[in-house]
Amino acid sequence: QVQLQESGPGLVKPSQTLSLTCTVSGGSITTNYYYWGWIRQPPGKGLEWMGAIAYSGSTYYSPSLKSRTSISRDTSKNQFTLQLSSVTPEDTVVYYCARVSYYSDQPNEYDYWGQGTQVTVSS
Repeated sequence: QVQLQESGPGLVKPSQTLSLTCTVSGGSITTNYYYWGWIRQPPGKGLEWMGAIAYSGSTYYSPSLKSRTSISRDTSKNQFTLQLSSVTPEDTVVYYCARVSYYSDQPNEYDYWGQGTQVTVSS
């Protein structure tokens, strides 16, 4: 059973860079043909796909967030990381990491999810 766990600071100051790590257990992030994504959910709104990193290491980003988003991985630790730069209070949301077995930018197609982590952007 694959398990994902997000970790990172719960509070970030405006204009700083938010960094979250997803630790995966029960499966390797390099296994064909899985994609590992970051998804967020603003209060009272739907899920928003931010981007994903493939088993190969290729990365994909939402056009609306591409200029501020970077996803990387550490295969030795079986982790992948989200960095979101120049954060504002609008980035105060719950962030999830998740897995899908093919490329998808649709959150409802991801089958394994972390529990989510709340990040607040405030000075």
